[in-house]
Amino acid sequence: MDNSLTPVAIVTGFLLIYVVAVAVNINTAIILMMFSLSPILMIWMVIRVLKAAFESTHTFDEKWYEDQ
Repeated sequence: MDNSLTPVAIVTGFLLIYVVAVAVNINTAIILMMFSLSPILMIWMVIRVLKAAFESTHTFDEKWYEDQ
């Protein structure tokens, strides 16, 4: 897996575990802890993805929002 996709996979897995935990109604303290950690994980993921070394082969004028 690409290094920049690892945080996305981790946070997506965390989200799925959180949703299942709420659906099966496990201990409220665990659900609240996971809810408290989710913004931290989301910020970590955004920073890692934005700082990923990605070189585009197109300029902004060539592919503005990829709608051409």
